[in-house]
Amino acid sequence: MPAVVSRGRGRRTINEINMVPFIDVMLVLLIIFMVTAPLISPSMIDLPSVGKAAKQPDQVVQIVIGKNESLELKVKDKTSSVSLKEVANVVKEAQAGAQNPAVVISADKNVKYETVVKVMDSLQRAGVARVGLSVQLAN
Repeated sequence: MPAVVSRGRGRRTINEINMVPFIDVMLVLLIIFMVTAPLISPSMIDLPSVGKAAKQPDQVVQIVIGKNESLELKVKDKTSSVSLKEVANVVKEAQAGAQNPAVVISADKNVKYETVVKVMDSLQRAGVARVGLSVQLAN
């Protein structure tokens, strides 16, 4: 309820907000934060890091996804075009004699992510164990 001031003839109301309770609450909160801040210990976050595998793969099969979503399979120095349906079978055949095979998928930056996921899914369904993505670092 606004306070009423009587000066002279008429009675006027004061349209001001009483700031004292607001300042009291803010000072109490400031004191609470100042007391509790030193008690909170900063926690360390362990982020995963990119490391080296324990054993280097014997054979690396590289799948290159081009701009028009065409697939190329590179094994050693041989390059061949494959379709999405037959990529898993061709990779399994290429890995037939290797002890510790790995597959690396490289894609053009304009290729839809869906295409990369489809290739990874077909490899996983075929039972290919080690599948990685090729990453180019910006200079």
